[in-house]
Amino acid sequence: MKVAYKLSQLYPQKRAFITGGGGGLGRALSLNLAADGWTVGITDIKPEGLAESVQLIEKAGGKALSYQFDVSKREEYKTAFNDFISKTAGIDLLINNAGVGDGGLFGEYGLDNWEWITGINQMAAIYGTHYAVPFMQKQKSGHIISIASAAGFANMPNMSMYNVTKAAVISLMESLYAELKLYNINTSVVCPTFFRSNVMQYGKGNEEANAIGQTIIQRAKYSPDEVADYILTQAGKNRFYILHPYQAKLAFHVKRLFPVFFLNYKAKQFARKDWVQKVLKQKF
Repeated sequence: MKVAYKLSQLYPQKRAFITGGGGGLGRALSLNLAADGWTVGITDIKPEGLAESVQLIEKAGGKALSYQFDVSKREEYKTAFNDFISKTAGIDLLINNAGVGDGGLFGEYGLDNWEWITGINQMAAIYGTHYAVPFMQKQKSGHIISIASAAGFANMPNMSMYNVTKAAVISLMESLYAELKLYNINTSVVCPTFFRSNVMQYGKGNEEANAIGQTIIQRAKYSPDEVADYILTQAGKNRFYILHPYQAKLAFHVKRLFPVFFLNYKAKQFARKDWVQKVLKQKF
C-alpha cells in the first residue's frame, strides 16, 4: 500500500493523539492519518461528535481511541493521556488542536471569559505537550504540532482574547524548538487565516463580533480537509512554521519586516466606520 504522508514513513508505529477530534480540523486530521493506518487517540467535550469520529476513523482504516473530557481540566487530560499511552506504549505525533474562537473589545470582555478561553486555547496545548514530551524524549523521536493562528502574530482588533492565546501557542512552540531538537523531536506551529470550521460555536463575547467572525468563516475558501492535508504534508517535510494560505504568509512577513507600519495600518483600518463591511468583502 502506498503511504500518503511522509509522517507515516518517519513514524512506522503510527500513534497519534489529537485534541478536538470530534469535528472540524481535528476530525479531518484524524481521518487523513487513519487512511494511512494510524492509531488515533481523539478527544472532545461533545460525546456525539466524538462517537461519529470514531466510526469514521475505523471506516477509513485506522484505529480509534476516544476520550470525552474538557481539555482545560489538567487532571482529566492526564488521565486520558495516560490511558492512551498504556494502550499504545508510546506516542509519535501530538496535535494540540482543540480551540475556541471569540470576539469583542478588550474592556467589555470579562475576566471569567479570559480564564475560559486561556484554559482551552493555551493551557491545553501546554498540558498536552507537558505529558507527551517525556515519552518522546525516552523514545528519542516524535513530532508535536500545535494549531495556532495567523491571529497570533497579526493581532487584529476586536479579538484580543483569541490573539493572546494563539500568540502564546506560537511562543511555546518557538521556545521548545531548540530544546526538543536535542532529542530528535520535531515541532511545528500552524498559523492559518480563516477556513471553514465551527470554532466560534462556544463564543462568550460580543454577539455582533462573533456574528462577523462566523460570517467570515462560513465564506472562507478552504475546507478543514484541505487544511489538514496541507498541515500533515508540511509537517512531513519538517516545516516549523506552517502558514496557510498566502494571506497568512504575507501577513507573517510584513509584520516581521515592518512591525510599526503593520500596527498603524490596522489602527487606521479599525478607525474607519466601514471597516466591518470591508472585512466581510475580503476573500480568505
